[in-house]
Amino acid sequence: MRASALMNYSCMKSDPHLPFDRFVGRGLVYSREVIMLKLSGLKTLPLWLCALSAFAAEPEVIYLWPGGAPGSESKAAEEAVRVSPGNDHVVSAVHRPSITPYLPPKGTGTGAAVVIAPGGGHRELWMDHEGYNVAKWLSEHGVAAFVLKYRLAREKDSTYTIEGHALADTRRAMRLVRSRAAAWGIDSERVGVMGFSAGGELAALVAMRAEAMAGGSSDPIDRESSKPAFQALIYPAIPGDLKLSKETPPSFLVCGENDRQNISQGLPELYLALKKAGASAELHVYAGVGHGFGLRESTRGPVSGWVVRLREWMEVRNLTKAK
Repeated sequence: MRASALMNYSCMKSDPHLPFDRFVGRGLVYSREVIMLKLSGLKTLPLWLCALSAFAAEPEVIYLWPGGAPGSESKAAEEAVRVSPGNDHVVSAVHRPSITPYLPPKGTGTGAAVVIAPGGGHRELWMDHEGYNVAKWLSEHGVAAFVLKYRLAREKDSTYTIEGHALADTRRAMRLVRSRAAAWGIDSERVGVMGFSAGGELAALVAMRAEAMAGGSSDPIDRESSKPAFQALIYPAIPGDLKLSKETPPSFLVCGENDRQNISQGLPELYLALKKAGASAELHVYAGVGHGFGLRESTRGPVSGWVVRLREWMEVRNLTKAK
């Protein structure tokens, strides 16, 4: 690719959501070093600034375990990123689980926060419509959001498990966000979890299978609670053996009526079970909608407003009211 063509693409199609040293263009993944080599022949300062602004705008990626995740010590492969025909960025080969923070502009934060787990069948992660788009919208509406990359238990030849690794990643993300609450302007008592499809399974497990804090741990992050203040389950895979009670975090539940039966009927059944247990819940089932709608500019109809309903629900629950 010629430098001039690459420059044009970097200005218009840069992906600010990939790890800090990666760049996607026309379905290819470039390293920062390759980009800089290709830019070396450029003659004018404005072109340099246009390309470098893409890097400057990238959100920070924070690894859950900077020294390496337990159970991934022997994994050295880098993340793989492919671009779908619909221009979605799909990540696989996650061995260093991380969060990417989207913080509200200064002075606009409500103190509420949410960890977002994208879906992908535990084989891959659809990062845009089930992650970054949602996080960006929430941050623009006063809610700090953290997009989680978790390890994939059903990827080909994976040695990971859902409850042994992916769930551990989600719990660690909750604890990490709470450990930095003061620095990020967050109320540690208003940190929730959101999940889509397979990510919804993890969100449900974190919320409805509480884990005790590791009080004696030498790691201060592990001494934080992983129990969310609320949960938003968006067309989730629904795990079995959930422990429901009046202490279950308030739940915001969304799916489409044309989704597969275990979701389109299973989620209303979960709503009824939550109510029977004395927990608070709100359910939205959208007519004429299937699986995987997420948050896209192209989505039309009432389902496109589900995230607005979420923000309204958070307001009713006093989750966005500064204390």
